[in-house]
Amino acid sequence: MAQIDPNISTSQPVIRQLDETAINRIAAGEVVERPASAVKELVENAIDAGAQRITVEYADGGKTMIRVTDDGCGIAGADLPLALSRHATSKIDGTDLLNIHSFGFRGEALPSLGAVGRLTITSRAQGHDGAEISVTGGKHAPVKPAGLSAGTVVTLRDLFYATPARLKFLRTDRAEAQAIGDVIKRLAMAEPFVRFVLRDVSGDGPGRDVFRAEAEQGDLFEALHGRLRQVLGREFAENALAIDAQREGFHLTGFAALPTYSRGSSVAQYLFVNGRPVKDKMLIGALRGAYSDFLSRDRHPAAALFVDCDPNLVDVNVHPAKSEVRFREPGVVRGLIVSALRHALADAGHRASTTVADATLGAMRPEPTGDSPRVYQMDRPTHGARHAAYQAQAPEGFAEMRGPWGRVERSDEERPQGSEEPVEYPLGTARGQVHENYIIAQTATGMVIVDQHAAHERLVYEKLKRQMAENGVPAQALLIPEIIALSPSDRARILSVAEPLARFGLGIEPFGGDAIAVRETPAILGEVNAEAMIRDILDELEGEGESLLVQARIEAILSRVACHGSIRSGRWMRAEEMNALLREMEATPHSGQCNHGRPTYVELKLTDIERLFGRT
Repeated sequence: MAQIDPNISTSQPVIRQLDETAINRIAAGEVVERPASAVKELVENAIDAGAQRITVEYADGGKTMIRVTDDGCGIAGADLPLALSRHATSKIDGTDLLNIHSFGFRGEALPSLGAVGRLTITSRAQGHDGAEISVTGGKHAPVKPAGLSAGTVVTLRDLFYATPARLKFLRTDRAEAQAIGDVIKRLAMAEPFVRFVLRDVSGDGPGRDVFRAEAEQGDLFEALHGRLRQVLGREFAENALAIDAQREGFHLTGFAALPTYSRGSSVAQYLFVNGRPVKDKMLIGALRGAYSDFLSRDRHPAAALFVDCDPNLVDVNVHPAKSEVRFREPGVVRGLIVSALRHALADAGHRASTTVADATLGAMRPEPTGDSPRVYQMDRPTHGARHAAYQAQAPEGFAEMRGPWGRVERSDEERPQGSEEPVEYPLGTARGQVHENYIIAQTATGMVIVDQHAAHERLVYEKLKRQMAENGVPAQALLIPEIIALSPSDRARILSVAEPLARFGLGIEPFGGDAIAVRETPAILGEVNAEAMIRDILDELEGEGESLLVQARIEAILSRVACHGSIRSGRWMRAEEMNALLREMEATPHSGQCNHGRPTYVELKLTDIERLFGRT
């Protein structure tokens, strides 16, 4: 005999209207996940108020106290009670929920914070006296006068005291403080003309500044570059490429790092839509797709990208924390990001990141000199003296590489009419080969060490890709077409991309009912499991909205072909071969890194080399 579940009532359930306090606490669970969420909401309110200086203070990772001070427009005393009621906002009038020009617009943050903590707002609007209001666990205190010159000070104490179960899910003070810092840095990148200060006031004393970013000057690109230098560091700023592209109403700006300046995780990826920091999987996928041909799977690009468009082209009201967005034309945005980044990387040519040279210098350890004084030698030999000394000391095998340092003499036919000056090349002139794998070249300002196999592998790979783009991908017709049964939705999804798949040699067409027929596969892939490939493509389409699987597999084959067809390690090269390789590297895009994202050469400046030997 079946037993009645004691947790299920046999009586008719009663529908109740929740009171305002319970409603606010439920809303707080969606909006305020941790102290960093509270900081985000309060700082965004300050930015919306037109603040130029924002100071954030926290104690114990934000668990016991968060204070946000700004010099914005402030709130009149009579409006403070209304500001603490749900869905009360000055940012929209409710007639158009797509035309959003501010960070906040729902009117949920302040009442949610007041429902789960002890919230105090002190504010003064222009032409009004200062006023203060407090709310504890959803219960409002009356407004009272307060002394404040301008702006607003919001203090939140004992977060989640009214919902103690939520406290159990918070992490350590250090982890929560790190999350707060990440929020502030993202907002600081979005607003380079605003001054941000983040201060830890835990324990006794005035506290310490954790992060400080002064307001930038100049145009948008100069200000953004300066702010990224403050937030992400000098190395990112020195190795980042400026991005500026437009397509069909979308404008992409920002900076993206060179492939050789990659990271072990995606922590250095910052994406913004109309100035709002987001973590959108479509945008992240587009960024990864743009670098897919330059980085191995375990490396991640670093970038700060800003997508700006008409607010009606994007819906920001699809996530409680507004961290995800939905574009009306996602394919356009993805294509814009991929094409803009690839053009920027191509324009960078053979350039590699400065961190490669820094790591090389860091690995060099000069012999200890004890207490001997540093040698100060400012004078360097003249060009003629250095050239004569080089010729006199040239070892066997290097004699054929004699010539002015870092320069190559052109023949009379090659030299432009009226010009007698030798030509200086970015990668210099080959001076020797060591261990039958590394080319040593001398430049006007230092020296270059080239990995001949990695460099030639990239050159061959780029040549194969150009040939594939010009001639197409040869298709191999199947003797018996492979019939694959799919669900109606999967069949429609795969047929919608039949044309781009055909360009890469994968031919599919409808085959009655919910099936498709695979009639051709890319010849370069050899024998393939067509059904497994189709289902992998479907998984990629569902996850990212676009499939690059076939292209990636073809490029992987080309990469292996390039690897086996390039100059091998251990092969001795003549001087003209080495110089020809250097010239081709200078003329080929992406030659600064191999097919796996590793650098193909290291450039050492003469000043750095002299520093290794104690010279200044």
